Amino acid sequence: MIPAAQRATPRLAWLDPAVYGAYAEIAKPRIIVLLLITTVAAMLMAARGLPPAELIFWTLMGGALSSASSGAFNCWYDRDIDPLMKRTATRPLPTGRLQPWQALAFAAVSGTLAYVILGVFVNPLAMALAMFGQFYYCVIYTIWLKRSTPMNIVIGGGAGAVPPLVGWAAVTHQVGAPALGLFAVIFLWTPPHFWSLALNVEIDYAKAGVPMLPNVAGERYTRIQIFGYTVVLVLATLLFYPLHILGAVFFGAAAVLGGYFLILALRILLLPLRPTYAQMFRYSLIYLALICVAMVVDRVV
Repeated sequence: MIPAAQRATPRLAWLDPAVYGAYAEIAKPRIIVLLLITTVAAMLMAARGLPPAELIFWTLMGGALSSASSGAFNCWYDRDIDPLMKRTATRPLPTGRLQPWQALAFAAVSGTLAYVILGVFVNPLAMALAMFGQFYYCVIYTIWLKRSTPMNIVIGGGAGAVPPLVGWAAVTHQVGAPALGLFAVIFLWTPPHFWSLALNVEIDYAKAGVPMLPNVAGERYTRIQIFGYTVVLVLATLLFYPLHILGAVFFGAAAVLGGYFLILALRILLLPLRPTYAQMFRYSLIYLALICVAMVVDRVV
């Protein structure tokens, strides 16, 4: 007789159409979109206009597959703690819609395809940077930092900041100052972005034994850190103008976008309410997208 647990979560075949959505889910498509936005922004800035369509296609295809591989690896590695958190308990591995070997195989195949595409159709530097970004996320963040230190997001933010370097390298075969500037923006943006989310799910992280800042240092300290990082982020973007990295168009946009970001960070500091945390998290996504647009417009104009 087949045990009840096995009947509830049957082993699914690799090519079963019922699991296609599960593969897409472990690829974390929302993160892919965000990373590709920063990649395109860097490409447009590097070309001061529109690069060749085929170069954009292959760069984004390679970047998407690399990100999908990282997401799948993260789901495979975290399969022991994901069932303990409400936010991740419905992922394909905890629910049995995919088996661990399927997630790991998906990560291996998509990662291999990513580097073949970037190496053959883009250039070796773009491929090497993408490989470094994936190593950073999978090994340095997922395996090492995430479960060992409340500074996991601060240090691990470098992984999500690599795509602009890939995009710039794809066009110029080198890494330029504007790309490094966008790297810095994403690096500084990650803590207030993620901690505003973590404030809403701190109990989940505590259950899973993940030392995120809110459940280790407390809500008040986290709110102070969010405000501090937001101040540094906004000041850093404004410095791009006097440092001649970007021009007056970007400076004006950064001042407006950053000003509202600071207002939200101040609200979090003074009004510790969950709706305020959610508003900060949502705006942080809009902020990053619009900062990328401002960079592109300034560079092209």
